[in-house]
Amino acid sequence: MDGRKTAFYAYPGAPTEIAQTIRAAIAGFNAASTTHNLEGWERNDISGIPLTEPIFSKIAAGDFLAADVTYVNENVAFEVGYAIGIKKRCLLFVNSAQTGDRELANQIGIFDTLGYEQYENSHALTKLLVSHADFSPIEFETAINHQQPVYIVEPAKKNDAHLMLVSRTKKARWKYRSFNPDEDVRLSALEAIRHVAQSAGIIAPLQLPSIQHSKEHNVRAMFVAGLSIALEIPTLLIHPTELSPPLDVRDLTKKYRHPDDIADAVQAFSLEVTDFSQSTQSISSSASTVLTKLTVGDPTAENEMTTLGDYYLSTDEYQRALRGEVNLVVGRKGSGKTALFVQLRNTKRERKPNIVVDLKPEGYQLVKLKERVLDFLTVGAQQHLITALWEYILLLEITYKVLEKDREVHLRDHRLTAPYGDLREQYGDTEMSQEGDFRERLSKLSDQVIHEFFRKFGPRSSEDTQKSQTNITTNQVTEVLYQHDIRKLYEALIRYLLLKEEVWLLFDNIDKGWNVEGISAEDIVILRCLINASRKIEREFRSRDIQFHSIVFVRDDVYTLLMHGSADYGKEMRASLDWSDMDMLGEVLKRRIVVSLTGAQTHSNQSPHHQVCISHYQGEPWLDFMSGRSLMRPRNLLKLFRYSLGYAINLGHHRIESEDIERGLRTYAQDLVIEVDRELGDVFPQARKLVYEFSDENTEFSHDELSTLVQCTGLDEQAAERVISFLLYYGVLGVTKLDEGTIYIYDVNYDIEMLHVRIRKWTESTKYVVNRALWPALHLKPNTN
Repeated sequence: MDGRKTAFYAYPGAPTEIAQTIRAAIAGFNAASTTHNLEGWERNDISGIPLTEPIFSKIAAGDFLAADVTYVNENVAFEVGYAIGIKKRCLLFVNSAQTGDRELANQIGIFDTLGYEQYENSHALTKLLVSHADFSPIEFETAINHQQPVYIVEPAKKNDAHLMLVSRTKKARWKYRSFNPDEDVRLSALEAIRHVAQSAGIIAPLQLPSIQHSKEHNVRAMFVAGLSIALEIPTLLIHPTELSPPLDVRDLTKKYRHPDDIADAVQAFSLEVTDFSQSTQSISSSASTVLTKLTVGDPTAENEMTTLGDYYLSTDEYQRALRGEVNLVVGRKGSGKTALFVQLRNTKRERKPNIVVDLKPEGYQLVKLKERVLDFLTVGAQQHLITALWEYILLLEITYKVLEKDREVHLRDHRLTAPYGDLREQYGDTEMSQEGDFRERLSKLSDQVIHEFFRKFGPRSSEDTQKSQTNITTNQVTEVLYQHDIRKLYEALIRYLLLKEEVWLLFDNIDKGWNVEGISAEDIVILRCLINASRKIEREFRSRDIQFHSIVFVRDDVYTLLMHGSADYGKEMRASLDWSDMDMLGEVLKRRIVVSLTGAQTHSNQSPHHQVCISHYQGEPWLDFMSGRSLMRPRNLLKLFRYSLGYAINLGHHRIESEDIERGLRTYAQDLVIEVDRELGDVFPQARKLVYEFSDENTEFSHDELSTLVQCTGLDEQAAERVISFLLYYGVLGVTKLDEGTIYIYDVNYDIEMLHVRIRKWTESTKYVVNRALWPALHLKPNTN
């Protein structure tokens, strides 16, 4: 060779036009460069050796990896992840002359958060390649999170296989963090790097192409797998036998034919995780700075369950829940419901005599029951059956928790021994009393009810619902549902709980997975019946002097629909997690920064939150600026800060600079557009993609202009007014008059009528303003008149 260093160019073989352009650019680069020789993937000779070996060796041998992401490709995603994992610089390129997979890439979230350059032809691409001289990689530290050592890339569409995968992981006693599309609409590359670097094991299932959103999921899974394999972290890349895995990982995957086969794969994986976590030392980067050491938790509360107590902000809503004064916690996505759930659960668990039952199912586990049974029942019968079902489930779960918690304790406390034995006898050894994950038990019970229902009432078709619907008696409910003598189980449980202090039932996630086709009437019935069942158990227990508290956590829009169905729920004791104080919201982030940097050597007398970022951005203190772009939601504030922090680290900055905030804001705005679209679709399925209609428009609208824009999606005038009201209520739109300041819902304490009054009084002078947080993604044009 001529002494030049090598580098590898990853790109898909199709379409041929792009592949030819890249090959021509590679030739042009090799002719012009005196320092590097660039090779494409066609040069690999895979005869007689593992398929992945040439790819790994070429990436490892080079100074950098160039990759084309015009069209999203699973192998290229894996190779980019692998290169980052072995500390190689990645140069990403997009052909601007091709439409490519821009929308798909935007949904995935990985490539735009790494940053890419655009080219039109081979000459332009050659110039971009030659112009690069800095090949510094992304710096990160590996330090295993021993409290939650496993990281799972979860799919958007969950099925029995995913249920089994999570259940077996829990049964192996591995606590985990995850990327969950129900919580985070896109996966930032920098977040993926951070999570993988903290892991002792990675689980990345691949899905069949026939499953909705499988392409986005599989690309994310391949990127994460590339990172973890580069870092030599145990990786369970698992897929159904019908799927032909991507070429790069064909020798690295595990197959399953049936969900039960997953148990064996998780067993072997668990042993690898144990060995890795016990033998691996943390590795610090030589370029460590205050920013690389800074951790501010995770926007998704499930991923910070073990650390949340270090910096949790104890609000009045939390204190009310802690005192048992509420039985509903209501809030928008990202407002902190799950964080309150976790902190309340952990606090109550500290008292050993307390029983805390924390349940977090997902809505899809009741989909089969909803689709196959409820349609054949009258409304009254639906409520009768589902209330009884929830009462049975909750009773079983409280019993399961007691037996699990006191398995050893009752042997050392003579007061507990006899009642524990009685309770265990009543609980028995039915299929519903087996060990496992709650979601797995719920799915089994749902299947059992379906089976017993059709066994008793005979097979039905969808046409039958047009003819008649079935009522169902109490005795029939008993026959369809119960595997236990419910009364005896109640009595045995009450006798045991009288020896404890408090019983807390916390129920989250009931509305997760309801956002595909909008929230249905059956969904609201399921929620209403859950609340009724928890009330019934509470009355039963309290009448016997047992201190019982139940709290259900639901989204704000779901609660609104619940109230529309029954006025009684408006009187429910509830805590509403609506943030209106910007200083209080900023305190959420400041506490995390202070805790993270306590004891760190910072060479400054400034308070920690002033050290990590420039003092002002666009004329505002940086924390005020970010809080003002968060729609007053803690999760959004954390996302914007973490994106800005990630760019600062990636560019080698010692503090977050203006350009980092600008880049972070663009990435965050992309997330926000997708989240707003999903929230809107939850309530108005016919208005999906409406938010994209604001692209390239002005930032302000008259009422007629806004109504016309909304109606372009096919909504009539009346529906358009409801959608506008929704956008106001969620802070997507604000209102202003002439040159006065913009008023958003959080400026009037979330009282939508206060905005409606202003709109009516201001008449034609009213202007609707799109929240500034969305401007970068929608490319809005500030009004000049």
